[in-house]
Amino acid sequence: MSSFLPSYLLLFILLYSYFCYAMSSSVFTSSCQLQGQFHLNIMHKTGDVILGGLFPVHFFSSVPDLSFASEPQQPSCHGFYVQGFRQAQTMAFAIDEINNNSSLLPNVTVGYTLYDNCAELGIGFRGALSLASGQEEQIILHNTCVGKPPVLAIVGETSSTRSIAISSILGLYRVPMVSYFATCSCLSDRQKYPSFFRTIPSDAFQVRAMIQILKHFGWTWAGLLITDDDYGLHAARSLQSELSLSGEGCLAYVEVLPWDKDTDELRRIVDVMKQSTARVVIAFVHLSHMINLMEEVAKQNVTGLQWLASEGWTATGAVLQTPKFMPYLGGTLGIAIRRGEIPGLREFLLQIRPDLHHNNNYGNSMVRFWEFTFQCRFAPAPAGWVEGGGAICTGKEDLENVNTKFLDVSNLRPEYNVYKAVYALAYALDDMLQCKPRRGPFSGHSCATLQSLEPWQLLYYLERVNFSTPFGDQVSFDENGDVVPIYDVMNWLWLPDGSTKVQNVGEVKRSAFKVEEIILDEDKIFWNFESKKPVRSVCSESCPPGTHMVRKKGEPKCCFDCIPCSEGKITNKRNSLECTSCPEDFWSNPQRDHCVPKKTEFLSYFEPLGICLTAASLLGTFICTVVLGIFIYHRRTPIVRANNSELSFQVLLSLKLCFLCSLLFIGRPRMWTCQLRHAAFGISFVLCVSCILVKTMVVLAVFKVSKPGGGTSLKWFGAMQQRGTVLFLTSIQAAICTAWLVSASPTPHKNTQYQNDKIVYECTVGSTVGFAVLLGYIGMLAVLSFLIAFLVRNLPDSFNEAKLITFGMLIFCAVWVAFVPVYISSPGNYADAVEVFAILASSFGLLITLFGPKCYIILLRPEINTKKAVMGRGAELIPSLCIHTY
Repeated sequence: MSSFLPSYLLLFILLYSYFCYAMSSSVFTSSCQLQGQFHLNIMHKTGDVILGGLFPVHFFSSVPDLSFASEPQQPSCHGFYVQGFRQAQTMAFAIDEINNNSSLLPNVTVGYTLYDNCAELGIGFRGALSLASGQEEQIILHNTCVGKPPVLAIVGETSSTRSIAISSILGLYRVPMVSYFATCSCLSDRQKYPSFFRTIPSDAFQVRAMIQILKHFGWTWAGLLITDDDYGLHAARSLQSELSLSGEGCLAYVEVLPWDKDTDELRRIVDVMKQSTARVVIAFVHLSHMINLMEEVAKQNVTGLQWLASEGWTATGAVLQTPKFMPYLGGTLGIAIRRGEIPGLREFLLQIRPDLHHNNNYGNSMVRFWEFTFQCRFAPAPAGWVEGGGAICTGKEDLENVNTKFLDVSNLRPEYNVYKAVYALAYALDDMLQCKPRRGPFSGHSCATLQSLEPWQLLYYLERVNFSTPFGDQVSFDENGDVVPIYDVMNWLWLPDGSTKVQNVGEVKRSAFKVEEIILDEDKIFWNFESKKPVRSVCSESCPPGTHMVRKKGEPKCCFDCIPCSEGKITNKRNSLECTSCPEDFWSNPQRDHCVPKKTEFLSYFEPLGICLTAASLLGTFICTVVLGIFIYHRRTPIVRANNSELSFQVLLSLKLCFLCSLLFIGRPRMWTCQLRHAAFGISFVLCVSCILVKTMVVLAVFKVSKPGGGTSLKWFGAMQQRGTVLFLTSIQAAICTAWLVSASPTPHKNTQYQNDKIVYECTVGSTVGFAVLLGYIGMLAVLSFLIAFLVRNLPDSFNEAKLITFGMLIFCAVWVAFVPVYISSPGNYADAVEVFAILASSFGLLITLFGPKCYIILLRPEINTKKAVMGRGAELIPSLCIHTY
């Protein structure tokens, strides 16, 4: 029991202490405690719904003392930026216009709270948090803040880096943020930035727009300058990726400009630009970086470059108003934010007076603007805020009497995007408040009400907003929160008086087919070159037809050599990556840009060689006919009768066939000529050689008869035996030819192996074995005839023709022995010519050697063509010989 009491008492004390703490701290009705307030307020206006805004009213900021010995002070800003102040005024004008529009948000007053980000990430981030959380302490009931959210949405930021940082936080709480100047393509990532929207196209589209300009002018070789932030780095990655995918160009170099004015680094970058062969320079940079770079460009007098400007500095006045830059920047082409018209804005700006806004915590920014514009100061001068000289500002100065770009509403670009952003939020809010009960998009088909608006509810309607501006531009957001993209293409015109004018020369927009479409008025473009024409910027000149590109080792793909297409391949396009092979029956022309039909080649009747061979064949046929006629006419003379006239007639007929079959080898090969030529050739020559062989054997038989015991030899060589022998020997060759044609018939063939640019028409032998057997059989008979004739060559000369046969067959064998290796090694139609030549040579050899001497005797020496002369010293043999030869 004693041990239990201390524990019980301890629990009671703890419960009592908690109750006392709850009662003393007013848990049920307490307020949020602000850590601090943000005082860089531009202007504020109350309303039923509040929209926030972040604008760069100053260029620079001063960092407070961070020793933490005392409470940190608020940052201070200096370097008044008129354009940023005008952008803030444009938002105020748009909201006033909406409040005065009875058809848009009726019975709802829209207010605003605008902050100065001083072009500084930390200040802009703090301003965004102040807008989202509010500047006043909120009452808490049952752990819930009472009242409307401080702002329903925020218009801003200008910088991609600041937009990334702020959207990362606002996206967690689904607070809409609509930027009018942040272009980084990374902000299109809906997973990271679910509540981010923008009325300016992303850099992804700007990059593709620049690629369209490069493509339009044929600039495939360019340098790239970027800033060392998200704007420049993402643009560089996107540009390199798009160029790689499209194949439209390459980057000669990528240089990152330093944030500060690093003279050595800038000098190095300019040296790179001078040494590069790229004559086009793309600059994705901020204005301040461009000014620093141009100081060094002017110092080194780097001319002859064509500048392509991003929207960050295309239409800015600071560079344009520096005359010393114009010899280098004149003719610049750039991408600019879409220009728009905002009716009534100038009149609104003229109504601004510093004394009208002191009660709205608006005096500081207006005082800075008034002092900057009129170069005066208010008395007493706010510490650290004086921009003007020693004159005293009255607040009654007339804006129309001063030359200031603040009132120039003829070239509204960022302001036009601010105007569209405010109206996008207004239309989304109007759609949300027009929701019909029980038909809403939220849980239970509920609708949002003016008394219980939540920022995340506005996101649903903002994604579906769709309206037209007074200028006629359609405003809607895609699934990534990006607006329908459109850019103006600007050109820097250098006027004769030394002044510069930025003129609109076209536009780039997305077509209905989701592709970038560029429209340029080239007649209006000013080129800052002596030729007054676009500069040529390529790493390698385009390859003409007939050549293909071969990339240089270690160089970008735009740097290449033009290599002529190899034989048989062509390309008829410029900059071809490879050559195309011609069809089988075609060949490349000398220029390698067209395929032309291949030259056909065969042993033609109309070429010199074919004409000569044809003439020789016909001449041989004619001579055979004449000799045959002579022999028939003188068939009863002793010289004809003594040499076996029937076999002589057969030899002449077979020789005539040999001469004629050579014609089958001339002319374009056909199926029937291929099949017939070798068969006719083989049979004709076997018939001829068979007759000669039989004649030789008859002479040998007669020779044996003249010897004792040889009287029975001639009975085996009578007329019937001679005819039978010739027929038998010839039929063997006919059988060989038949087997060859049946098993593997020769066919016409288009041969392209000898010469690629020619088609050699030839006859394939079909079966090499068949062709070899055919030639071997002829050779065997020829050798046998030669050997027998050689044995009987010493018989009496008066009637013995063995010596003539020996000499004839020697020529025949020599021709065909030489034919085989020459035929095998001869290309194309020369193989046919060799075979024809062998046929003609062997035929003429036999004709001349066998019948030449006889014709000489018959025609020129008829006195010795007598029985007595033929008998001579071999008269004793004549009777026996005549028995078997007549």
